[in-house]
Amino acid sequence: MYALGATLFLAGFASGYIARWWRHGCMNGEDDDLSDIDENDAVHEGDTSDALPEECKMVLGVRMDLKMDKGKIAAQCGHATLGSYRSALRLCPEYVRTWQKLGQTKIAIKIPDEEHLLQVRDAARKLGIPAQIIQDAGRTQVAPGSKTVIGIGPAPNSLIDQLTRSFKLL
Repeated sequence: MYALGATLFLAGFASGYIARWWRHGCMNGEDDDLSDIDENDAVHEGDTSDALPEECKMVLGVRMDLKMDKGKIAAQCGHATLGSYRSALRLCPEYVRTWQKLGQTKIAIKIPDEEHLLQVRDAARKLGIPAQIIQDAGRTQVAPGSKTVIGIGPAPNSLIDQLTRSFKLL
């Protein structure tokens, strides 16, 4: 149980740290302007209703057949968080706004193998949800080019749950 808590803590910490670092313009000199993402913005442009938007989350699916240690998992989850976030900024900025307003929820799940990882990615694309697969450089624990983690979202909980409800939490 201790290992699970430590893994989730490390994954969350690394993901948040990397996203914050990138947001402040330190990643490769790229400057994606997020100044238009204001906490007071409506989720949908022109939406004047008082209804709250559906909560959004990001899910990080970790391949269990690779037997990565918790530090490797944390690093790969950080890469997946950043990649999925950047994709979401382009594909569905309204989901990013909602996700940022409502706490930036991130969930880690167990993906049994590469086949399931690719199935989840394909299903996410059909639903219009950002999905980023991370391929490892192979310098430490896994073979070069191994698909280690998938970042899914941020997107509405109901959409992501369609893809991930059958997998166990990490």
